[in-house]
Amino acid sequence: MTSTDSTTKTGISSKSKEDHPPMYKVLLHNDNYTTMEFVVEILLAVFGKSLEKANQIMLNVHNKGKEVCGIYPLEIAETKMETVHNLASNKGFPLKSTMEKE
Repeated sequence: MTSTDSTTKTGISSKSKEDHPPMYKVLLHNDNYTTMEFVVEILLAVFGKSLEKANQIMLNVHNKGKEVCGIYPLEIAETKMETVHNLASNKGFPLKSTMEKE
């Protein structure tokens, strides 16, 4: 007769949340100067949103004061924020973007 090995292998683990890099929410903040049209442009160009989703997020920014535009790893979140600030500054808008750890 043959015996079966009933021991389990160690060192093999399933993917867990710890295997993924920390993620960061990128937010846009409302101000009294940046136009709604420009915010929609930013959401289309920088965050790759559809026109419908961009309008929805823009209205949330306007009505709630801020809104999440996307969730990314740290380096991408930083790049998105910097891009928003550069584009806004070039157009003379004080649009503020921040990020929060998820």
